[in-house]
Amino acid sequence: MSETFSSLARSDSPVATAASLHVEVIADFVCPFCFIGKRRFDEALKAVRGPFEVNWYPFQLNPEIPAEGLPFDVYLTRRFGNPANVDPVLQHLTAEGKAAGIDFRFDKLRHVPNTVAAHQLMYLAESLGADQSSLAEDLMSAFFEQGRNIGDRDELIEIAKVHRISAGELNDAIEADRIKQFVLTRERQVRGSGIAGVPGFLVNRRLLVVGAQSVDTIVNAFDQAMFGEG
Repeated sequence: MSETFSSLARSDSPVATAASLHVEVIADFVCPFCFIGKRRFDEALKAVRGPFEVNWYPFQLNPEIPAEGLPFDVYLTRRFGNPANVDPVLQHLTAEGKAAGIDFRFDKLRHVPNTVAAHQLMYLAESLGADQSSLAEDLMSAFFEQGRNIGDRDELIEIAKVHRISAGELNDAIEADRIKQFVLTRERQVRGSGIAGVPGFLVNRRLLVVGAQSVDTIVNAFDQAMFGEG
């Protein structure tokens, strides 16, 4: 991709002026708010009466995490410090998730992975014409609801198979330095545009919605981006 991510949000973009919807989702698969935001985004899409297209952009919630990931308890200590700070956060997320139909099972989590390989799988899905949103759902569900290590190659192979992506295709994509660098470059473009937190939803390349906003807020953003002035 030759243009920077920030240059996508031009008000004179052909996408911006069409009565159709195109959303670029910026997210990571170990971000609980991204999972909640995706569920709300999916619900908001039900209100769209017309064509729409959704693409996903990579973002690493923990870009400094080792390639092999970290034990969940070590990760929590590094992120929140005193263990007493953790329980209220997890309880809040569990309640928010339940309202969105998500069964967060933090008790099952043993490992927080590096997600570069998962983002390479998402790029592969895009290049093969597979449903990225469905794949993202399965990656997030595998991690948060099933406690699976989505940084593990075998786990990714099992998830990819559901989307008719073969083990050979996945292995080639993960081992290809070209694809890894493409993913990392895309992420740098996102961060270079000033985005420091996720989820983010760039609507028709003219309006950016940040965070796990309500369904109504997302629907209003769709309306404004598709039909609003300026």
